[in-house]
Amino acid sequence: MTQDSLIDRLMAENEEFRTLRTEHHRHDAELETLKGTSPLSPEQQWRITELKKLKLMAKDRMEAIIRHARVTA
Repeated sequence: MTQDSLIDRLMAENEEFRTLRTEHHRHDAELETLKGTSPLSPEQQWRITELKKLKLMAKDRMEAIIRHARVTA
């Protein structure tokens, strides 16, 4: 099973994966919006750091779900 087809299957069948992927995309969009702001306030700089951490946590969990799905497939 290819990576894309596995992701498609997880999106259809796994609520946690869907939620994580949606959050990851939402964080990415907010991050891109903030990066277009100049100059950044201290709060915006903090938010950028926070968004990067949230994206990474979501991605790490999605990768764990993908690894588990590969083993059990």
